[in-house]
Amino acid sequence: MRTAITTEPAKADAVIIPHYNDVPRLERCLQALMKNDIAGTEIVVVDNDSPISLDRLRRDFPNVRFVVETRKGAAHARNRGLSETSAPRLFFIDADCVPAPDWLAVGRMVADQADLIGGRVDVFDETPPPRSGAEAFEAVFAFNFRRYVEVQGFSGAGNLLTRRDVFEDIGGFINGVSEDREWTMRAVARGYSLIYEDRLRVSHPSRQDWQALKAKWRRTTQEAYQLNGTGPAARIRWAIRALAMPVSVVAHVPKVLASGKLSSTGEVLRAVITLARLRCLRMVWMLKQAGGGSI
Repeated sequence: MRTAITTEPAKADAVIIPHYNDVPRLERCLQALMKNDIAGTEIVVVDNDSPISLDRLRRDFPNVRFVVETRKGAAHARNRGLSETSAPRLFFIDADCVPAPDWLAVGRMVADQADLIGGRVDVFDETPPPRSGAEAFEAVFAFNFRRYVEVQGFSGAGNLLTRRDVFEDIGGFINGVSEDREWTMRAVARGYSLIYEDRLRVSHPSRQDWQALKAKWRRTTQEAYQLNGTGPAARIRWAIRALAMPVSVVAHVPKVLASGKLSSTGEVLRAVITLARLRCLRMVWMLKQAGGGSI
């Protein structure tokens, strides 16, 4: 009697999650994914060779594939995840994000509307109230994916839906720059369509204190400068942008005052102070870069 050989059907979707040394948040992300309909979906966690073991998560999430990418950087991790699956539809999310229970279902429903789809990212606090200045600032200003997509022409990869054939055409993420911004802008420049979808929802924790917020914006400023260019004209443009930073505080204070996300006068005041502090610091950083220095 001949034994039938069965093969597992190819997965239509893949979720790619870069991770480095943040097991509690990765676990939270995976627990939220398990509340989605994951039928026909391959979930790939690409670990950037974290010093802490992921063995417990491997046991707790047997339907998740864990691979290790020793080259550091989210770009390398995302590209490795792409190479580990053959699924035509690709969902990107970060390990510290929490997908909504219908994240995959909404993505499948809207996937044909554009080549790239950036979704909504809400901010939540991991500490009890009242909010610190960093948390209050993030509540108002962090992760405005609608503006990123509809005004600035890019999407972050913390909540991004796209297709394999787009990568095959334009190539993968580039390490050392703001890789998700650069990749989506490269795709748009090649003629691929990018839209914002508010129903495609994930949540991201706010930065809890000034040091964490400063580290985020130092990295963001470095990446933005690399995309700006380093020639004489580019440096002049960068210096002009730097000098406009303090002025932008005045322009953005009304957004803090009008925000319904802050629950007290104290939080509003801390958000305004953090806004001013951060914009002035960014001016200093940017002028250093324009002068050829590092930050």
